[in-house]
Amino acid sequence: MTTAATEHDQQARATCWCCGEEYDDAELTRLGSHPEVGVCSGCARWLARRARAGSGPDEQTLPARLRRGVDRARGQVMRAGIHDWPVVGPLLRRLDRHLP
Repeated sequence: MTTAATEHDQQARATCWCCGEEYDDAELTRLGSHPEVGVCSGCARWLARRARAGSGPDEQTLPARLRRGVDRARGQVMRAGIHDWPVVGPLLRRLDRHLP
């Protein structure tokens, strides 16, 4: 009886194609023409940032300038390792979820 439940649990877990972590199938976003590709929400946010960054590096609108500034600051924080600090790190990661 327990082997059937274990097999079901193993089948229900899917892997994010970007980071390789295991998630429940319902937690992954599937690509329209390629349903075999599933991406977790964290990687989907990262992919959205990459797509925005590449879609207009010469764009001079205020939102584009702000996005580039946030991206530069994010890069500096990552290079300095500030995101790993015990108190500041969790705050920065929480803030990062709401930034473009």
